[in-house]
Amino acid sequence: MNTAVACWRTGRVLLHVLSGLAQVRFFFPRLPQAQRDLRVRAWACAMLRCLGVELRLVGTPPVTGPMLLVANHISWLDILVLHAARHCRFVSKSDVKHWPLVGTLATAGGTLYIERASRRDAMRVVHHMAQALKDGDILAVFPEGTTGDGTTVLPFHANLLQAAISAQAPVQPVLLQFVDGRTGAPSRAMSYVGDESLLGSVWRTLSARQLRAVVVYGVPEYAGNRDRRSWARDLHANIRAMQQC
Repeated sequence: MNTAVACWRTGRVLLHVLSGLAQVRFFFPRLPQAQRDLRVRAWACAMLRCLGVELRLVGTPPVTGPMLLVANHISWLDILVLHAARHCRFVSKSDVKHWPLVGTLATAGGTLYIERASRRDAMRVVHHMAQALKDGDILAVFPEGTTGDGTTVLPFHANLLQAAISAQAPVQPVLLQFVDGRTGAPSRAMSYVGDESLLGSVWRTLSARQLRAVVVYGVPEYAGNRDRRSWARDLHANIRAMQQC
C-alpha cells in the first residue's frame, strides 16, 4: 500500500479521535445510555472505515442482554471491531483508563476496569459484572488475558465466567479473524503479539490493502451444571472448532 495512503488514513483517524473526544465532552453528559451506546457503535464503525478495515459478520449477534461475549484476542483492533458489530461493555486492565485519549474513549464506552494482579479486585469486578448482567447489559471479555497470533487460541482464564454463573446469564462464544479481503488468507497486518510494537501494528494496519475483520458469533449457552473452569474449557473448544471451519 502506498505510504501516501497510509498517511491520509492517519490524518482521518486523528480527526475522528478528536471528534469522539468532543462527543464525550459535550454531548454524552446530556444523553440517555441508549443514545450513548448508539453513538459509540457509530463511532467505531466510522473508525474502521478511516482505518480501511471492512467488517463482516457471521452468525447472529445478541439483540438484547443479558449476554456475556467471550472472544479470542488478536489485536488492539478487537475492541473496535466488536463495538462496531454490536455495542457491548468491555472488561479491561486498569492501565487503559489512564492512557491518553484512549482511556477517555474506553470509559465513555462503559468499560469496567480490573487490577489483574489483585485477587480482591477480580472479585469486585466479577460482582459488578454480575450486576450489569442482571441489569440486562451485554458484556465482553477476552479470557486469554493477552493477544495471540490468530492461528490458535490460548488457554482461557475462568475467573470472569463466575459473573455469568452468578447472574444465571448466557455466554456467547465469538471468534475474531482478520483476513486479506482479496484472497481470504489470514492477515498479520494488525498483529500485536510478543515483541511487536503497538506503533508498528498500527502502521501496518494503516498500510494494509483490503483488510477484513470477520466476527463469527456462536450459539449462546448457559453454564448448566458446569463450574467456571469446565465451562471455560468448553468455550475454548467451541471457539477452536469455529476457527477450524
